[in-house]
Amino acid sequence: MRIDIVTLFRAFFEPIFSGSIIGRAQAKGLVEIYVHDLWRWVPDGERADDAPYGGGPGMVMRLGPLMECLEDVLGAGSGGNAVALPPGNKVVVPSPAGARFTHALASEWSRLERLIIICGHYEGIDERLFDLVPAQEVSLGDFVLTGGEIPALAFVDACVRLLPGAIADESVSADSFATGALDWPHYTRPAVFRGIAVPEVLLSGDHAKIDDWRREQSRARTRSRRPDLST
Repeated sequence: MRIDIVTLFRAFFEPIFSGSIIGRAQAKGLVEIYVHDLWRWVPDGERADDAPYGGGPGMVMRLGPLMECLEDVLGAGSGGNAVALPPGNKVVVPSPAGARFTHALASEWSRLERLIIICGHYEGIDERLFDLVPAQEVSLGDFVLTGGEIPALAFVDACVRLLPGAIADESVSADSFATGALDWPHYTRPAVFRGIAVPEVLLSGDHAKIDDWRREQSRARTRSRRPDLST
């Protein structure tokens, strides 16, 4: 899988992508991640944004540099026409106006050949982007951030950990939301900490009873905390 990120703040991503599971997945050749500095396509002395037509607060990201960047990244010639995506490619724009990001969407994206994420800033991106590029707006939640970089990190992390070989298969299958329910509670040594003991069943060595306990804990958590999820 290849992931491309278009951003005005390239340095934001470097310490995250070089370590942990994402770094190891790249070292194994499971994913290639490229972060493209949009400033390379902004002419010297110009801004990446401009005032909105019709007035109002804030600034809007200009289309010229963004489209030139996308055409370079995709290897598409600049002809003033809409950009067509090859099969297995998707362009995503983090936006509070988009559909909510979910585990199912992360799973779908992890099967793509290429995911391109455009990080907006200011009041957003000139709306004509969506007339020129088949991009999907996706929201991290019902709140507003200063830019698309934090959602982009979340999208990449959620997708990369689902790639075969990135983490153990049993960890993926036991994830919250993987089966439509929340994960069960977890414990480790010591068996008693500040007077609070680990549930006795987990120390019993009876794996059938442990599995039953974990399933019931998962169902109970889901009913209590996320009744909107199927169990």
